[in-house]
Amino acid sequence: MKKSSYEGLQENIRNLKTPPIEVWKNQYPDKHYSVLLEIPEFTCICPKTGLPDFATITIEYSPNKWCVELKSFKMYTIFFRNVGIFHEHVINRILEDFVKAVKPRWVKIKGVFNPRGGITTTVECQYGFPKKR
Repeated sequence: MKKSSYEGLQENIRNLKTPPIEVWKNQYPDKHYSVLLEIPEFTCICPKTGLPDFATITIEYSPNKWCVELKSFKMYTIFFRNVGIFHEHVINRILEDFVKAVKPRWVKIKGVFNPRGGITTTVECQYGFPKKR
């Protein structure tokens, strides 16, 4: 198998020091409801070329004890603007950090990255499963 020229470019992704995601106390933890966040101007950097990648990231989650504080989350997402990161890694990293901070009942994150070389990349991941209605 031929070794990829991307080899070694993503070894420290899980160790990146990202800004904190703040939360506030949910006054309706007894209710099962969902919150939809859309980030239509997300940017990060291609780790190979150094060129910007653009995406729309959608987050749907069901709060438990905490809700995400939006200004801190905006600052968190802006952090990635200067980070060389694969699309798959950025969505999984956001999921890990979101779950650690917010501790939702469930969360689903989807990133739709603009075409690069004629290919649009969509990455989805989730934690937990929505309660059936």
